[in-house]
Amino acid sequence: MTRAPVRTPRLVLTPVGLDDVDDLAVLYGDPQVAHWTGPWNPAGVQAWAADMAARWNTDGIGKWMARDRADGSLVGRGGFTRFDLAGEPVLELGWAVRDASTGRGYATEIGRAALDWAAVHHPHLPIVAFTEVHNRASRAVMQRIGMLPVGTLRRDGLVEGRTGIHPDAPFALYRVEP
Repeated sequence: MTRAPVRTPRLVLTPVGLDDVDDLAVLYGDPQVAHWTGPWNPAGVQAWAADMAARWNTDGIGKWMARDRADGSLVGRGGFTRFDLAGEPVLELGWAVRDASTGRGYATEIGRAALDWAAVHHPHLPIVAFTEVHNRASRAVMQRIGMLPVGTLRRDGLVEGRTGIHPDAPFALYRVEP
């Protein structure tokens, strides 16, 4: 299991655990984040943190909390979820950055750090990322970190449980090979 913090020039990325519930509630309550993820209630945040902690324990992969290296303040979260995409095992890369921190390159920094980490710890797995087709900011991050668009995902269960709050929008799918 690779639970050591990951350091970037501006961030410290630490595996999500139950100690992060309060910060996650702040993150998911942020209007910029809630626009894409929908509202979260305390029980949902607690369950998500428990699931991520379990994934780190069983898979050695999960999401990280992203905090500023200088002062420890919450920037967001990012990292991986392992799952099957239409029967193929992949790592899904995702991030969420607080409104006060958007537009400063933090999502790109998280994404690049995650790709570097995966190249060392799980070099055999392809990496995908997806977002609503109209989420231009996330799509730009995917392109900046070297991911290529490979199509769209339908909402018919191909990406189970990933419906967000924009139910009429398909997801743009990006990919990078190991």
